[in-house]
Amino acid sequence: MSAETVTIGEAARRTGVSAKMIRWYEATGLLPPAARSEAGYRHYDEADLHTLRFVRRARDLGFSVEAIAGLLALWRDRARPSAGVKAIAQEQIVDLRRRIAEMEDMARTLERLAESCCGDDRPECPILDDLAAKDRAPAPPRRSPASAALATHAAHQRDKRGR
Repeated sequence: MSAETVTIGEAARRTGVSAKMIRWYEATGLLPPAARSEAGYRHYDEADLHTLRFVRRARDLGFSVEAIAGLLALWRDRARPSAGVKAIAQEQIVDLRRRIAEMEDMARTLERLAESCCGDDRPECPILDDLAAKDRAPAPPRRSPASAALATHAAHQRDKRGR
């Protein structure tokens, strides 16, 4: 391997992404398969490290793997319209605000339950009663913040091919 590549451990150290996650990002396609030494060790070049830093920052901002895949596709496409990127970011903001509101609801519920619990030697506990309640509806499935922007990018790609 050339002096311009680093092992997975060094890539992890330089990017703040664990070796386990680097392998997982490779397996899921967020990161292209690493070059291999004759002994089979993975080696990463500066472009791979840049991609890992991009993924790490996107994960730090709460983007899903699906959204990151869309953002990576847009990042790599230098002719992309920025509208797709902005749409993904705006959907992420909406999703973050929704999750914050859900967490605030959970905190209020737990505060109410904790206040109603005596916390003494008696076995009665409204917290456990609430958790064991049979009449709770399951939470609705979450929508990915990347779907609309990915569709926009795909349409842009089709338009570029049609030119």
